[in-house]
Amino acid sequence: MPGTAGTGWSSHYVGTVLRLARGAVRQLLQPPSHSSRAEAARRLARHWLLMAIGGGAVIAGLMVFLDAWEIGLMPPRGTTSLWPLRVMTGFGKAENILWGLAAALLIVVLVAARLHGPSRARLAAVGLRLQYLFLAVLVPVLAGEVIKGAVGRGRPFAGGHADAFNYSHFAWTERYASFPSGHATASFALAFAVAALWPRMRVAAAIYALLIIATRLVLLAHHPSDVTAGALLGVAGAMLVRYWFAARHLCFSIDRNGRIAPLAGPSPDRFKGVAGDVPAP
Repeated sequence: MPGTAGTGWSSHYVGTVLRLARGAVRQLLQPPSHSSRAEAARRLARHWLLMAIGGGAVIAGLMVFLDAWEIGLMPPRGTTSLWPLRVMTGFGKAENILWGLAAALLIVVLVAARLHGPSRARLAAVGLRLQYLFLAVLVPVLAGEVIKGAVGRGRPFAGGHADAFNYSHFAWTERYASFPSGHATASFALAFAVAALWPRMRVAAAIYALLIIATRLVLLAHHPSDVTAGALLGVAGAMLVRYWFAARHLCFSIDRNGRIAPLAGPSPDRFKGVAGDVPAP
């Protein structure tokens, strides 16, 4: 019967989608196997230590000498002419970034389930890179949310005046969720992740992230030290996720000195070929 055949095809398609999803999770959770992963881990630890020492000093200096002065120079919150910045800042919102990447990843899985052979493999390589981008943003953003609630730093003028040391620890409220900046965390994590996969895009990625933190300052959503801390957290988290992938031979390679470099990915021409292989509904 036609209805039965259609139901069978649908069941087969759903089963393929689920198998692809399970396979993607399994490869991320497999034990690390790269022979140079120990060198990469030591290199990562050194970078983290330098970021913690140098970044900590910069953040402390900003809190003491710049934060209160800088927010006093910004236009009043709610200024009508700042609407372009309100639009722009949405491109750095963690939820928007993560939902966008999740949607792209879902589309890749759904399309890959209709393909076979080399075309599916090429699209799977695209999906793997989307997984990296998604996790590179998600991990530091989740860490940032915990830090925000624990630190409980007031947003600019939360106490009615420019006070860089207005805290309500473990408040878990939006008013006292200024440190670190979630937008800075997400945008810098995404910028680092994109640059790690496609080094030629590092300048564009850096400009994007810097524009996002500029909007957070002008809109009086954060102090300079907040966006600095968020940027450092975002980069540190994305570095950790990059190491996780590299240690499993996913998206990245590791040389004998522990340096991580991107593996060659699907070219635009090959991706067009995949699009041409998708069967018509």
